[in-house]
Amino acid sequence: MKTRIFLAEDHHLVREGLRLLLEQEADFEVVGEASEGRAAAEAALRPDVDGFVMDVVMPHLNGLDVARLARNHNAQSKIVALSMYTNEAYIAEALQAGASAYVLKQSTAADLIAAIRTVLLGGTYLSPPLNQRSVNDYARRAAEPPAADIYDSLTERERQVLHLAAQGLKNADIAKQLSLSIRTVEMHRANMLKKLNLKTQVDIVYYALRRGLVS
Repeated sequence: MKTRIFLAEDHHLVREGLRLLLEQEADFEVVGEASEGRAAAEAALRPDVDGFVMDVVMPHLNGLDVARLARNHNAQSKIVALSMYTNEAYIAEALQAGASAYVLKQSTAADLIAAIRTVLLGGTYLSPPLNQRSVNDYARRAAEPPAADIYDSLTERERQVLHLAAQGLKNADIAKQLSLSIRTVEMHRANMLKKLNLKTQVDIVYYALRRGLVS
């Protein structure tokens, strides 16, 4: 019986490449695709999915929230998180959300296949240059209850705006990536700045660096 995999990735070319890669494996079957988080969330409720290969950052709803939903509704399904971020905060949050593997987007095809096969056998996988010691350390941290943090008071949209703003994106670029109006992004940005007591772009970057949101 083939392993049924659902792909969630907002970039069409990347998603198509992933599908072609997985379909080369005789025992893998891609049973669905999504280009944004809401569609992926609907798939998380499906009982016919064995595993998800999911981008951490997607429009409308991020991959970590979808991972939590999948874990709560289909505990048997395995989640492989795709990300460009190498910092501890992202890795620990992904594992805490329910991902069993964290694969960097600059990894090789062999790394992704190895990650999927590892999690299907009940293991945990981090792609190189992360190592097994890191896996154990991050898994331990993910199992710990999170400490109280003002960051926890941010809404999901405010967190997304914070992450993207910390990468240097302007409001117009953030609006395009999240499929929101510029005015809505400005509102989320203002609320985020007020909650975190930040004032300037430099403050945003410094906060994100200190908290490990960017590297």
